[in-house]
Amino acid sequence: MSMSIWRAGAAALALVGLVNGGQALAAGPCSPSPAHEAFDVQGLKSQLMVTALSCGVQDKYNNFVGKFRPKLAAEEHVLNGYFSTTYGRNAQRQHDDYITQLANVQSERGLQAGTAFCQQHVSMFDEVQELESTADLSNYAQAKDIIQPASYLTCTAPNHPAAAPARTRAPARRTVRS
Repeated sequence: MSMSIWRAGAAALALVGLVNGGQALAAGPCSPSPAHEAFDVQGLKSQLMVTALSCGVQDKYNNFVGKFRPKLAAEEHVLNGYFSTTYGRNAQRQHDDYITQLANVQSERGLQAGTAFCQQHVSMFDEVQELESTADLSNYAQAKDIIQPASYLTCTAPNHPAAAPARTRAPARRTVRS
């Protein structure tokens, strides 16, 4: 198997693991990514942007961004760190893909809801304007049912029993000649 095929297979498995994060829980102990709060806040920001564009309330979105600009910038910095650590040289591409997929899945949900979408989501702007602190924003983002394109979990390998003692003598080599 060539190295590029192996890498493609490994990448596909990693993607399946991200998308099916719930199934990964059975494989070993998993917890939300250290960047979980940043993903929640980014999801909320994206949901509000999609709502603003779909429902013609861009001024409400601009007020939200103005009020929470430092928090939004800090969480963006955390996401940059997450993608840099996780994807190395491909960090920017992966981050851009995440932002695009996030907006796409949220827009698709809005299209499925039809005219009810604006009735259901514009009130979020009034709710976030009532928040008093950046901690309130984080808690709000975590409590809302914000759709994400993938689950970002950090999983550790399951504990294995102690390995058998190493052999003291190497096995004999056999050479077959034709």
